[in-house]
Amino acid sequence: MPTNTRILTTHAGSLPRPPELTSLFARRARGESIDEEALAATGRAAVAWVVGKQREIGIDVISNGEQQRESFVLYLRRRLSGIGGEGDRAPFADIESYPRFKEERTRAIAARQAVSNVAFLPKCTGPIAYIGKAELDAECAALKEANGASGLGTAVPFFTSASPGILASIVRNEHYPSFDTYLEAIAAALRIEYETIVANGFYLQIDAPDLALERHVTFGKRPLSQFQQFVDRVVAAINAALVNIPREKVRLHVCWGNYEGPHDHDVPLADILPILSRAKVGSLYLPFANPRHAHEYKLFAHQPLAKDQTLVAGVIDTVTNYIEHPEVVADRLERVAKAFGDPVRVLAGTDCGFDTSAGMGRVAEDVVWAKLSSLVEGARLASQRLFA
Repeated sequence: MPTNTRILTTHAGSLPRPPELTSLFARRARGESIDEEALAATGRAAVAWVVGKQREIGIDVISNGEQQRESFVLYLRRRLSGIGGEGDRAPFADIESYPRFKEERTRAIAARQAVSNVAFLPKCTGPIAYIGKAELDAECAALKEANGASGLGTAVPFFTSASPGILASIVRNEHYPSFDTYLEAIAAALRIEYETIVANGFYLQIDAPDLALERHVTFGKRPLSQFQQFVDRVVAAINAALVNIPREKVRLHVCWGNYEGPHDHDVPLADILPILSRAKVGSLYLPFANPRHAHEYKLFAHQPLAKDQTLVAGVIDTVTNYIEHPEVVADRLERVAKAFGDPVRVLAGTDCGFDTSAGMGRVAEDVVWAKLSSLVEGARLASQRLFA
């Protein structure tokens, strides 16, 4: 995917959804009846729109913006058997530590028409199996059609799919005898989704916030060593699901949760990077634009990835409406490339998605496109300096 002439641009997957699409997803998430055919048609139209916007701006490695999914992970409630009922989720340690912030955040979220990744959660009540092949095939077809209509770009598009660990973390297990057997069952089911995406000619991005986020959620009151064991088990499950996929076709996106909050309970990247490096993927995708983790790119100066792996560096924040100056973006990319040691193996991206759950995005749609334009211009400036 990388070139030896410039830094390519990409993003983390989700992009703003049209209001009518968000409304349909939010109503369905609340248990209301909706017109499923209208939802499907609106989703396909949104894919065509969002692909065109990415091409217009000049993003190299594009996606479908997750337009046909209500959430980066909870879309799986319809693609896997054994999921239903009502579950719950442990609170986020950093949010709980600041009661006034929590109160304001709760009030702001309640005022939105959106799909939550922490409310109205299902649970695992039976055997997990993949039953969503037809829906996935329709998603792949929509992106192929939209990409062809907009004109082929520099690189092959990517397609997101959830990590088995994040689903196992937010969908409580009430069926399997242990967490490990539950995780293995999810990974075996998701192997079908992963292989289908790559067979359709797309790069696969596995969204794995669990590999960092769960330190201050599920493992908020447990020792670091137990969380590291969890990360190790999830990485092993991901590797098992990728057994038939060439590693260069996969990138692993890891983050600490895509929300504006204190984040002072986040696990340091240094505590998990050695374990993340065991993932059999071609690219590791990490956020370096947010105020809590902007310094951690320095780790790659003495903890390098394998020589055949690339780094997708988040250099655009996805939870504030500040539009990064292209020079700021370029400076960030230059620092990352210097620490990483090889600009050829660096891509420019956003920290996370802009609307990882329909309606929950913090950044206004027009600002999103302006941020992505700054990403493209910043990568151009950095490339002029790094490849001169």
